[in-house]
Amino acid sequence: MSRTPEARVPESVYARVREEVAARADRLWEVGLALHREPETAYEEHGASRLLADELEREGFRVERGVAGLPTAFVGRSGGEGPAEGGRPCVALLMEYDALPLLGHACGHNLIAAAGLGAALAARAALGEAGTGTGTGTGTGGTLLAVGTPAEERGGGKVTEVEAGLFEGVDAALMFHPGVYDWARAPLTASAQIRVGFHGRAAHPTGSPTEGIDALGALIQLFNALGVLHKRLPSGSHVQGIVTDGGRATNIVPEYAEGLFGLRGGTTAALEALVEELRTCARGVALATGTTVEVTDVGGRYEHFRDNDVLSGLFAGHLERAGIRLSEPVAGVYLGSSDIGNVSTRVPAIHPFVAIMGADGSDHTPEFAEAAAGPRARRVVLAAAEALACTAVDVLLRADVPERAWDGFREKAAAGL
Repeated sequence: MSRTPEARVPESVYARVREEVAARADRLWEVGLALHREPETAYEEHGASRLLADELEREGFRVERGVAGLPTAFVGRSGGEGPAEGGRPCVALLMEYDALPLLGHACGHNLIAAAGLGAALAARAALGEAGTGTGTGTGTGGTLLAVGTPAEERGGGKVTEVEAGLFEGVDAALMFHPGVYDWARAPLTASAQIRVGFHGRAAHPTGSPTEGIDALGALIQLFNALGVLHKRLPSGSHVQGIVTDGGRATNIVPEYAEGLFGLRGGTTAALEALVEELRTCARGVALATGTTVEVTDVGGRYEHFRDNDVLSGLFAGHLERAGIRLSEPVAGVYLGSSDIGNVSTRVPAIHPFVAIMGADGSDHTPEFAEAAAGPRARRVVLAAAEALACTAVDVLLRADVPERAWDGFREKAAAGL
């Protein structure tokens, strides 16, 4: 198969990106701190969405708010009208901005938003008014998108956006995530939230004990069965459950009991197999206890993340200019799940981790939330914005990059990776 020869981006374009990020450094950090001060949880990010969309509009992006039926989602466009109108190549810079209940930005999404914003503004400015390279004489008709993606922590805004077709025609979806490691790619599992409800029959445990059918007892037996199952799960897969309804009083045999289970699989196929095993266990318990059972999904499922080696390599190279060197993840270590997985199985995508605190720390903690507003976080945001913008420039100005990125994407898809 013939392949487009590799091209080079003029160093002057990368230099312009660096200048544009530097010129906006204080404002980008102000945006990150503003989001940090006013954390908003999933689907409630009205202030964050408005702030980011306003910043994009102020610098010439055409912004559509409330996309994919999500009031706090948006898309800013620069260059071609979009991939549907032939505006290829198309790069999407992704922004997350939801916070955790009680912990605020203990996952650093304020930094993801600030970096994505900075990358979009710097790339557009460096490539000229159209944001597609016309200002540098390249003549491409590409499209630059800045995509606001709400509810990563709960619900999955990107899942909804994927289903709405928002990423159709996108050639590269780019974002970074703050963390405790400097890793070129994200070992993220597929995940699902499954609700299991058992229906029994209420009775007095002393006065008429033989009349009751204990729904809570059935739920407890399911936990026991899953404990046995857990011992033989492959690496990257696990089940964690909680009781969300265990009855109303100690002198009533519970007629209903419910558990919520978080399932993870190293791949989307592994997750699907695990969900089916949960269903089989639940049905078996119901049969053994005389109860009936309902097994239902809660929210959208997150697919495993498929890293694009071509794009990740470009990002890592650009980030190294800022003195941050990324390495491969430690084998067998997984860092949770994210709805970026659903994007990455449709289009070439990256999700590198860049440390804002030491490896002895952890996200989803008060300490990480504090670090997300600290001096190291500021340095990381600016370095990530620059590297993301330069990677976007590579996709827009080098015809070989999207071609090679799609080749790598298809190879991994064919291999089931």
